[in-house]
Amino acid sequence: MFCKLNSYSINGIEAIPIEVEIDINDGLPGFDIVGLPDSSVKEARDRVKSAIKNSGFKFPARRITVNLAPADLKKEGSLYDLPIALGILCCAGELPLEYLRQTLFIGELALDGSLRSVRGLLPLLCSIPQKHTICIVPSSNEKEASLIQGLDIRLASNLSEVISFIHQKSYLTQCAPATCIKSPSLTLNFSDVKGQEAAKRGLIIAASGFHNVLLIGPPGSGKTMLAKRLVTILPPLAENECIDITKIYSLADKLPTDAIIRTRPFRAPHHTITPLGLAGGGLHPKPGEISLAHLGILFLDELLEFKRSTLEILRQPIEEHKITLSRANFTFTYPADFLLIASTNPCPCGYYPDTHRCTCSLNSIKNYMSKLSGPLLDRIDLQLETVTPTLKDLNTSKSLSSEEMYANVLKALKYQQQRFKGTSLHYNSQIPTCDLKKYCPLTTDAKNMLDHWFTTTSSSVRSYDKILRIARTIADLDDSAIIDTVHITEAIQYRLLDRNLWH
Repeated sequence: MFCKLNSYSINGIEAIPIEVEIDINDGLPGFDIVGLPDSSVKEARDRVKSAIKNSGFKFPARRITVNLAPADLKKEGSLYDLPIALGILCCAGELPLEYLRQTLFIGELALDGSLRSVRGLLPLLCSIPQKHTICIVPSSNEKEASLIQGLDIRLASNLSEVISFIHQKSYLTQCAPATCIKSPSLTLNFSDVKGQEAAKRGLIIAASGFHNVLLIGPPGSGKTMLAKRLVTILPPLAENECIDITKIYSLADKLPTDAIIRTRPFRAPHHTITPLGLAGGGLHPKPGEISLAHLGILFLDELLEFKRSTLEILRQPIEEHKITLSRANFTFTYPADFLLIASTNPCPCGYYPDTHRCTCSLNSIKNYMSKLSGPLLDRIDLQLETVTPTLKDLNTSKSLSSEEMYANVLKALKYQQQRFKGTSLHYNSQIPTCDLKKYCPLTTDAKNMLDHWFTTTSSSVRSYDKILRIARTIADLDDSAIIDTVHITEAIQYRLLDRNLWH
């Protein structure tokens, strides 16, 4: 006897339809799974056989062949256990075929027949069409499944419950929809950072326009403190953004206890991270750090200690807000729309340009800064200098707080919402080159100043465009529709390395 069930496979964060075909024939008893399965799928033979027996059903002592179509697409994971088990029972005459065709079954089977959670359930459910009248998933995946709207999702704890439900002898609990929105409590605050008012101003601009930042300064000047607190002045996530981030963490098997990501991620990988860890991939492909930082912050502390080959991976994702991993047998695309915050010392000893404390030669300083390639540096909008705080700074009771900074950010965000209404853009940093004249009108003096800066420095055209986008954000903070000289002047001040300050 033959039967066919519907299932899905995950490619990146998208679901691909898979047909689970089961055929039982006379012959020597055997159980084969074909269709390019990986080891976890092949091992389903033993899990399914034991689960059926331990659930009180007889396992057919016949020739069983399971085909996962299309056969040229690699299948991985344990989500096929439940449909395979139900298909075998259907071919054995235990279940009606018609019901199985219109229902989607997802779940890993334990040897005793209980259902275990599967990785990547949320992106799978988000991608499937509405043709399935009912979707049955493990009870342990309830919090993930509750984020899905428009699907009749039922929760099951074991194989026996699913079979009893199919026979209409019992009821499976329907998954109640949940909301992602929850106001996070701030545990960090910029008021903890004494001094660094100029750097804070730069971070207000970065948060307002989603501009990438490089913090340069001596050890102990507060670079890490500033970076960790930047998330406190970013706008809260919308519900669809919460779901997008949760999908990525579901694929990476890094969901929190409540299975919902409600705040913007802050990822800070160590400088020893491999290119694979940063970009993602592997034998069983998972998102890397740049995808886990999607819609949040990727903080690279001690930037120049990272391997150059690892840093160069960032160039394409920064521009395209996604990363495509191409291997011999597959191509995956993961989102990577992150705000890059990096920090570095200005020289090997860390104290340049303080000639009283710096012991480095000019040649060693140049070699140290040359570890950061020009193309990657071009993609970093703001280059902010941090200075060692004085005793007066440390003893002051007044310091710019996150609440005060966020009030300025919110003002600039409102201008951008009005400006980009009806487009796919959200922030000034996303303005394409072809639209810079439209969105960044300049006064004559401002244009002359920018042109003069470009002709007298070794900056690239990309840096020229960056200045315009930064100046647009500064003008928004000043309630100005037109970019004037004061805005261009401030924007230029944030391009330290374009002025050959340290190399």
